Amino acid sequence: MPRLPDQLDAPMTPRQLATLRTLSAEAYQPKLFEKNLTAREAERRIAALKAEIELANSF
Repeated sequence: MPRLPDQLDAPMTPRQLATLRTLSAEAYQPKLFEKNLTAREAERRIAALKAEIELANSF
């Protein structure tokens, strides 16, 4: 579900936190996981990690 603009500057949700933790470990990018991100930054990092993992899996 798309987030409203005012929600994007809110802290990331528990679901985002879990997703980001999992994806950063899977992509061997632990530095991309931080606990105190905004929802907007968490979404950006999640999308980047998903793209990186998808690219790696395509080889």
